[in-house]
Amino acid sequence: MVTFLAGGTGTPKLLDGALSVFDPESVTVVGNTGDDVELGGVLVCPDLDTVLFYGGGVLDRERWWGIENDTTETDDELHRLAEAAGLDAGPRYLPAEQQVTGREISQWRRFSGVAEFMELGDRDRAVHVTRTGLLDEGYSLTEVTRLLADAFDLAFALLPMSNDPVATMVHTDEGTMHFQEFWVARRAEPTVEDVEFRGHQQASPTPAVLDALDDRVVVGPSNPVTSIGPMLSVWGVEEALERTPVVAVSPFVEDEVFSGPAAALMAGVGYEPSTAGVADAYPFADAFVLDDEDGTDLDRPVVRTDTRIDDAADAERVTRAVEEAFERVGATGADPAEVTGVAE
Repeated sequence: MVTFLAGGTGTPKLLDGALSVFDPESVTVVGNTGDDVELGGVLVCPDLDTVLFYGGGVLDRERWWGIENDTTETDDELHRLAEAAGLDAGPRYLPAEQQVTGREISQWRRFSGVAEFMELGDRDRAVHVTRTGLLDEGYSLTEVTRLLADAFDLAFALLPMSNDPVATMVHTDEGTMHFQEFWVARRAEPTVEDVEFRGHQQASPTPAVLDALDDRVVVGPSNPVTSIGPMLSVWGVEEALERTPVVAVSPFVEDEVFSGPAAALMAGVGYEPSTAGVADAYPFADAFVLDDEDGTDLDRPVVRTDTRIDDAADAERVTRAVEEAFERVGATGADPAEVTGVAE
């Protein structure tokens, strides 16, 4: 059995190869929910949905979010109405008192749907409407995610990191904003001064997540601060990782990040924006997979390969390096599909 911690696009890209190296029925993916937002009354779970759409074979692989060839008629009309009415496009946070009333799973991250600042495709929106409706009926986020996974016929298990709300808030030189405002609306332009995982003190991992963390764990090449950080902030998660074999894939090549705002975010919270900084952020990791061009000297076992992931063949190569790293720390497991060769 093997568990992947997933956020952003890095780990979902790795899954493209993982499911050919490991038996899909032995794979569990724990998804970050710190990026979730309630937009126009529906709960959007971007990191869960990327894995959901990937597993269902409908993911837009050009953007690595949303559904391929989805239409956007509702989103287009929302923007037309706002412009015609002379309304500010936003992001438009709902009033402070509405951030902590009503649906608990959406706390601290509620936005108006007026001229929505995140483009939601029409089929994509149907997923969010279904999710929100089931939550309102009394289902937990874990139960809802399982039902949606069944609807998309996922071959592996998908779990949210918690049933409780944790909101990733970025403190910048232009004020505090939700991560989605910082990344989607502001294009990561404000200077990061700190990152807060609001609500993490009250959140707990589900029994299913704790069971999954008893298995070997892969931390993919996701953003250490806003993709993996929210999970680590939840009570019991980092402690569980300290007790189980963990291999992490660096999203950096020395001090160059492959994509996204990881460097600015790491610097903002006090980590060196580099592979060395990733190692400092992951003291629980037993081994690392680094790029061939990454000469960082770490105090733990390292397997090197070309870690750029542009297609399924790349993802399989990196996954085989992950398997080799597990072997180096004596955590081979008995369930993966037969692995031949070594990382190239």
